[in-house]
Amino acid sequence: MRRDRIEDVSAAADGRVSDAIDLSARVGVSEPRMAAIPEGWFLMGSETGQENERPVHRVWVDAFELAECQVTNAEYAKFLAATKHRAPLHWEDANFSHPEQPVVAPSWFDAVAYCEWLSAATGRPHRLPTEAEWERAARGGAEQKQFPWGDGAPEHLENYAARWQNGPEPVGRAERNAYGLCDIAANVHEWCADWFAAEYYGASPERNPQGPAQGLRRSSRGGSWRHQIKVSRCAARASIPPEFQYADYGFRVARNVKRAHG
Repeated sequence: MRRDRIEDVSAAADGRVSDAIDLSARVGVSEPRMAAIPEGWFLMGSETGQENERPVHRVWVDAFELAECQVTNAEYAKFLAATKHRAPLHWEDANFSHPEQPVVAPSWFDAVAYCEWLSAATGRPHRLPTEAEWERAARGGAEQKQFPWGDGAPEHLENYAARWQNGPEPVGRAERNAYGLCDIAANVHEWCADWFAAEYYGASPERNPQGPAQGLRRSSRGGSWRHQIKVSRCAARASIPPEFQYADYGFRVARNVKRAHG
């Protein structure tokens, strides 16, 4: 698998993220808080959204776990300190440097490298979720609702007009869906594991779809702090080339469920 080159992280500078980097050298890695997503069928896609969200189709997803929150600067700083991986763009920008904000501008390769490091550090495999896993989790068990909370417009969220002015919010402080996931359709776009193809739903397998075998762009889901409408619909799809580093992109990690041996 292609990986971004490893570079030295620049020397610590003044700022809260730098403080988090210094702290991470002394504090052991902790596993993220994970939400249990049950196995089951759900209707994926939307007949009223973009063309690439059609057709609506029935999909089975095995049980898995998804991080309650997006990966934060503080968590990502431990990865940088341990691996000397290159820091993402905007790492020292005051708008994006609070330790509890989601890390912004990792490439897809950076996100995968973080998952590989976290897997080795914790002894439990972590990865990016697939598009199907993300959408099932975002829906929270409700079928064909527009948003994680239902069909009400995002503008009805508390303090909507005042939020996300210059960057993403610190994680874990806003709305949670029925599975306990915070910011699941807001704050930053979230990288998914899949390659992207607009027509994929027409040929997608019913059980645990993994996306196309190859492509030029990687899939992403969720809303963005810098869009006019800050919260995305559950079915909304997006994609960019995997090497891109945008200030409204981040990620959250997934993990397979340990199966009992019978």
